[in-house]
Amino acid sequence: MDDTDTLYRAVTARDRRLDGRFVFAVTSTGIYCRPSCPARTPRRENVRYYPVPAAAVAAGFRACRRCRPDAVPGSRDWDHRGDLVARALRLVASGAVDDEGVAGLARRLSVSERHLHRSLVAELGVGPQALARTRRAQTARLLLDQTDLSVTDVAFAAGFASIRQFNDVMRAEFGAPPSRLRGTAVADRPAEAGPVVLRLTTRLPWAASHTWAFLAARAVPGVESVSGSTYRRSVRTADGPGLFEAWPEADRLAVRLRLPSLDAIGPAVTAARRLFDLDADPASVDAVLSEDPHLAPLVRARPGLRVPGTVDGFELAVRAVVGQQVSVAGARTLLGRLVERSGDTLAAGDGVDRVFPTADQLVAADLAGCGLTGARIDTLHALAARVRTGAVDLAPGTDLAGTRAALLAVRGIGPWTADYIGMRALGDPDAFARADLVLRRVVTRYSLDPARWRPWRAYAAMHLWTHQHEEPT
Repeated sequence: MDDTDTLYRAVTARDRRLDGRFVFAVTSTGIYCRPSCPARTPRRENVRYYPVPAAAVAAGFRACRRCRPDAVPGSRDWDHRGDLVARALRLVASGAVDDEGVAGLARRLSVSERHLHRSLVAELGVGPQALARTRRAQTARLLLDQTDLSVTDVAFAAGFASIRQFNDVMRAEFGAPPSRLRGTAVADRPAEAGPVVLRLTTRLPWAASHTWAFLAARAVPGVESVSGSTYRRSVRTADGPGLFEAWPEADRLAVRLRLPSLDAIGPAVTAARRLFDLDADPASVDAVLSEDPHLAPLVRARPGLRVPGTVDGFELAVRAVVGQQVSVAGARTLLGRLVERSGDTLAAGDGVDRVFPTADQLVAADLAGCGLTGARIDTLHALAARVRTGAVDLAPGTDLAGTRAALLAVRGIGPWTADYIGMRALGDPDAFARADLVLRRVVTRYSLDPARWRPWRAYAAMHLWTHQHEEPT
């Protein structure tokens, strides 16, 4: 975290660019706020600063009801780092503690629970359990605000083990029981009664139309469809296949979820934020890239351009392998055939009736006759086998350098594929596919230095690819 003088200046200026990067708490009121909170600026001696909301809660503060620090986009500051704390934060955000507990999180990070707890407390002030608890509370607050799900359904959809635990945590996080946070009583509604519609925040500027064009050009037949500004796709959950639709609304992404169970809402929201890069920091990205005179015009033309992620790391890796040395349209055709051979069906209609195969399904699939070469099929089978055994880890909190090395060890996967996977599947904002034909030509022709674009080289690549597609001359 920056020095307190810098942080207090940000609070005094109500700097919205820093929302989500830290919170400040006021000892005289017992609440914590986002930097841009419109309330009167507190006295410097009454202010405390915390890198994450969970640390403020652990110190005895509750979230401000005026500025709603729980509702701001997250921070990608941790994505620059590959150390234990950064990896743990990414895994907690993806729901690892809810699914596997702290013991499971520690195993995935190859450390003891004690060492994990000590490392997180040393840097953040709280351990993994507190981080996961605040994450659940924020999911619950989102559902209370934007849906008509009953309080009971909200509790279990957010990952709480009991109603009593839910009430206790919400009081600690927000200073009120769930019923008061909503303000009105809601009758119980079964999960299958209809879709859940949520609106997820992002930072401005947001070049949403370019993201939709990027996804539309690469939409896999049967798995995805793009109609106007609406993107639809199938998703795989622990309880079966589901569907989500998304469309942009000013500074928010509207998402309509049709899922087999309420338990899948939290992971689906996380996947949507990752797919559309909603936690990006466009002010920081654009400021760095604009310092390069060759990139500055591209940034002015498309401020807030995002790096589309993925809902599943293995799916993106398969797409990258199939897309080697073929056109985007050709890759779509090949992937559509692959999904027909190995994916599950989904009775959704409107162009989405398949679910992308898992590693287990692809290992067993006969891909002969799909149009793929024998060598490419061997690569896909080898990749699927290594993902299935854990030799290749494509989870959000993976060790970036280690995963890149593991990918390069698969016969048929080279630097371009590994870097593209790092960029979109692993969320590395500094991944740069130097071997890409377009990037190599531009860098060579104009004698560009990609090091100047760090730590946002993935965004520089998106600007160059988008510019080449829209203005090929």
